[in-house]
Amino acid sequence: MKIIIASDHAGFNFKKMIGTHLEGKGIEVTDAGPDNDNSCDYPEYAFKVARSVAEGRYDRGVLICGTGLGMSYAANRVKGVRAALCQTETQARLSRAHNDANVLVLAERIMGPVLALAIVDVWLETGFDGGRHQRRIDLIDQL
Repeated sequence: MKIIIASDHAGFNFKKMIGTHLEGKGIEVTDAGPDNDNSCDYPEYAFKVARSVAEGRYDRGVLICGTGLGMSYAANRVKGVRAALCQTETQARLSRAHNDANVLVLAERIMGPVLALAIVDVWLETGFDGGRHQRRIDLIDQL
């Protein structure tokens, strides 16, 4: 599995932690920035990850900012991206099983690191159920 990950300044610490965690699991990770925790504009990084996933260059993406909201708004503007802001393991599981989320969004200012890693693991381990859920994704794409 190939993952692309990015953050803004408020998600920088989680980005580094999650990247290391994923690499430790043998997952290929590309860090799309930023390189430090200086103030930066989240849309630039959200679009970079979202486009890379939508174009099929990566299997999935992970975005982190302070609240997760800005990254979610920006990433979901890219056709073919289903970015899910998850703050619980249940949301992570259902975002994959029911919505085939291909970008996970996390909020560094809202959750702790242990929960963030648990959410990442559940999200990566959960498959898409298909069936009636695929019909709904198709409707989103049509509309």
